[in-house]
Amino acid sequence: MIENLPPCPTCSCEYTYEMNSLVVCPECGHEWVPAEGGAEGGTTAGERVVKDAVGNVLQDGDSVVVVKALKVKGSPSGIKAGTKVRSIRLVDGVDGHDIDCKVDGFGAMQLKSSVVKKA
Repeated sequence: MIENLPPCPTCSCEYTYEMNSLVVCPECGHEWVPAEGGAEGGTTAGERVVKDAVGNVLQDGDSVVVVKALKVKGSPSGIKAGTKVRSIRLVDGVDGHDIDCKVDGFGAMQLKSSVVKKA
């Protein structure tokens, strides 16, 4: 456990906390991986690469744009093409859903990387 957690890079809140391998800000909800001071030289060796619909590599914290209209169960209107989603988190989701995010007006959900492009 890191004793001196860094402040939030988004809002500079000093009350950040650890959740698994991420550091989370309780005020703005920003999540990020803390920078290790060179402790692990090959951190990218075991990570999988997630690409968007165009072929750009996605990372945690990126902003993406939905490229096609999506139906949402329980909602009369779906997510329209062109909707911007900020601060994504890459996960090993179910059924190919590998992006965890919050969509304005819909809340938290998982998306497939094949229906978004990097903003």
